[in-house]
Amino acid sequence: MTQLRHPPSARVRTRADFDRVFKDGRRVGLPFLALHHRPDGAIGARLGLAVSRKVDPHAVGRNRIKRQLREAFRHVRANLPPGDYVLVARPGASQRDGLELRAAFLDLLRRARALPAPAPVGTMPPPPPSPIADADPRPA
Repeated sequence: MTQLRHPPSARVRTRADFDRVFKDGRRVGLPFLALHHRPDGAIGARLGLAVSRKVDPHAVGRNRIKRQLREAFRHVRANLPPGDYVLVARPGASQRDGLELRAAFLDLLRRARALPAPAPVGTMPPPPPSPIADADPRPA
C-alpha cells in the first residue's frame, strides 16, 4: 500500500520545474488534456497539474479534475519511467467524468511512450513448447 501513496517527492511544485518541463519536454495532447513529459533519470516519476479558471470557473470543478488525475497517476506511478509529467487541463475537461479523464491520461502516457501499449484484445500468447509433443512416439 505504501507504493500507491502520492508523497510530496512525487509532485512537480516549483515554477522552475514547471518551466523546465514546458521548455525542454515533449508534448502530446487531446482536445481537453495535454501532457508535457521530460525524462529525468535522477528522480522518480513526478506529477504536476495545471488547471486554470478557463477550464472551470468554480474551484470545486477544478479540484475535482485535479483529484481524479492525481488518483490515476498514483496507480500507474510505479510503472512509469523516471521523469516529470505535467498535465494541462483544457476547457473541455470540466465536462468529462472521472473515467474519461483517467482513460485520456493513460492514452496520453501511452502516446508519450511512458507506458507500454495494451495487449491486443482477443489474442492469446502461443503455448510454450511441450517436451512430450516433441518426442517421437514410435520406437526406434
